[in-house]
Amino acid sequence: MFVESKMIKGTLAIVIASFLWGTTGTVASFSSDVSPLAIGAFAMGVGGVLMVLTNIRSLLANYRQLIKRKGLFAAGALSVAIYPLAFYSAMHLSGVAIGTIVPIATAPMFAALLERLFNQKSISRKWGVSFTFGVIGVILLTHGKKPAFDDTSNLFLNSIGIVLGCIAGLTYACYSWVAKSFITKGIDSKAAMSGLFGGAAILLLPSLFFTGENLFLNITNSVVSLYMAIIPMFLGYLLFAYGLTFIETSNATLITLLEPLIATILAVLLLGESFKLMGWMGALLVLLCLVIQSINLPKINTSLSDNNNQLTS
Repeated sequence: MFVESKMIKGTLAIVIASFLWGTTGTVASFSSDVSPLAIGAFAMGVGGVLMVLTNIRSLLANYRQLIKRKGLFAAGALSVAIYPLAFYSAMHLSGVAIGTIVPIATAPMFAALLERLFNQKSISRKWGVSFTFGVIGVILLTHGKKPAFDDTSNLFLNSIGIVLGCIAGLTYACYSWVAKSFITKGIDSKAAMSGLFGGAAILLLPSLFFTGENLFLNITNSVVSLYMAIIPMFLGYLLFAYGLTFIETSNATLITLLEPLIATILAVLLLGESFKLMGWMGALLVLLCLVIQSINLPKINTSLSDNNNQLTS
């Protein structure tokens, strides 16, 4: 019962984090004359600083273990730094819905490949079924968007946005896998995540000297900037780190398929983006993916606990 409760809490934490992340594109769209690079650098950079400050004790207690794995740490911090730059640029070029869908759609595939390559983990049938529904759903969402006008002239930019979205999905899976690797080696989840985000902040914040001139141009821009840094980045990733303590990276990234669904709904209601019937069918398939991933939680958690016991024994 205790194990089942922890698994449910971990899953719920990632669901809430996904909801917060799903608001980022819509909220960012309300800022004026702000580069997507500046939004990404400020949100992730300041969020990283806040995570370091609030978890300083845990970092001090675990920093030696992080330093011992400096190569893995550097790869994780670099992935965290690249992710928001690619993510917000993808939304800028392809729209909020598609720019959110593509990274989250590709992240589970990259996460499963990383676990297969480096942890020799087999891909379960349940994961494959859930992933299939999720991918079909996000494809339908992507192709089910109604263009506001004849967008043939913007086809190239839209394609660049999709490529950047795939890069965001890869880096998202990379730092999630690195964080999970640290956690399974006995490093506290808060130290693992705040360490990676602190390292990324060192890379991101200096770039604001070149891109961040309009971040606080007016009250709206200021509120948007602070919201992005504190709520989805700081709070969202604390919840995500907690969830990773109890579930595998590939399962966590599948649960975050909720993020593009939230982003799509907000884009439709608040930004005027519209979708064909195909798009809404895709949204239902994403929900079905989440339902499949959520069943039989105790059995999954028992397996995970056994794996962790083997790693620490």
